[in-house]
Amino acid sequence: MKINITARHFKAKESTQTLIKERINALEKYNENIIHANVVLSYDKPPSDTKYCEVIIKLKEKVLTAKESAGDFEKAIDFALAKIETRLYKVKDKQKSKIHSKTK
Repeated sequence: MKINITARHFKAKESTQTLIKERINALEKYNENIIHANVVLSYDKPPSDTKYCEVIIKLKEKVLTAKESAGDFEKAIDFALAKIETRLYKVKDKQKSKIHSKTK
């Protein structure tokens, strides 16, 4: 699986990039058909100082996206990846139900 991390208007810390790569690689337990993962980090300038994380996962047959915001990047990453995990689980569940309905 290919992972692309983009930080808009800043350079992401190495620890943040490592966290993203570990969490993205862990998504393969939900669906092994992940081809590409694209993570975009951005932020609003002070005084709002909101951090955003957008995750785009490309499967063989679908593209899943999630965008979340939080006070820091780690929380935004966690929230976005939690959404993606849920969506990956739903896709896998639908695939299983299609297979079971065809065999009946």
